Amino acid sequence: MPANALPGGTFTMAEDLTVTRMGYGAMQLAGPHVFGPPADRDAAVAVLREAVELGITHIDTSDYYGPYVTNEIIREALYPYPEDLRIVTKVGARRDAEGGWPTALAPDDLRRAVHENLEHLGLAVLDVVNLRVGGLNAPDSGSIAEPFTALAEMQQDGLIRHLGVSTVSAEQIAEAQSIAPIVCVQNFYNVAHRADDDLVDSLAAQHIAYVPYFPLGGFNSLQSDTLESVTSRLDATPMAVALAWLLQRSPNILLIPGTSSVAHLRENVAGAALAIPEAELAELDDIIVA
Repeated sequence: MPANALPGGTFTMAEDLTVTRMGYGAMQLAGPHVFGPPADRDAAVAVLREAVELGITHIDTSDYYGPYVTNEIIREALYPYPEDLRIVTKVGARRDAEGGWPTALAPDDLRRAVHENLEHLGLAVLDVVNLRVGGLNAPDSGSIAEPFTALAEMQQDGLIRHLGVSTVSAEQIAEAQSIAPIVCVQNFYNVAHRADDDLVDSLAAQHIAYVPYFPLGGFNSLQSDTLESVTSRLDATPMAVALAWLLQRSPNILLIPGTSSVAHLRENVAGAALAIPEAELAELDDIIVA
């Protein structure tokens, strides 16, 4: 399937960086709780190959998924990589023996992480590296100048083409931009959690991609009832409505839903093509007001 046939078409993040707005998030290719190997490695390989076959050119990953497992599977499945495929990774955390996610934002930690991503993906340079600095679904306060400067220096060294930030505030984005350009922001955002509404619009005006995660995360019962009602009337799935709403929300939004199933991957791609009518869009928009 050609990239422009995918829901949402493509988005040009930089002169040398055009991706399909419908991407794929590889986090679920690791074992339970994103720790250890998957139960079925062949199935994980099959999902990645199907994503490329469907025309997806944007894969989101991190070496701390597993750790290392997801990137090693990406390399097994797709190397040598298609010319138009862009792999976006994250640094700023590590995994401990219990499966925890302690931060790893010291310059030495970041340099080690970048080199490990390069090694496990089999690359000489990373397309995009996001600096992950916040918690699970909300930014932490404070300066990000030291870790972002460390990444900017690695960009100058030729290890990274483009930079992004993840789980950050508007103030932290501005701080990062004072150090080096960014091409994307990856934050928690969906139809029920819209603290970043103004940020989405601000980034769109700057032609910077906004990449939301957890498209169905954190809904309360009333919000879920509204989503289910709309879903039923449109004869769709909740995920289809959630993804389609994001694509219709703003042209700079890129999707990275994850799955370890080829069937679910196909469902996500097909579902995101849903055109939500104005009446249902208004009803979904009212979720945040309620």
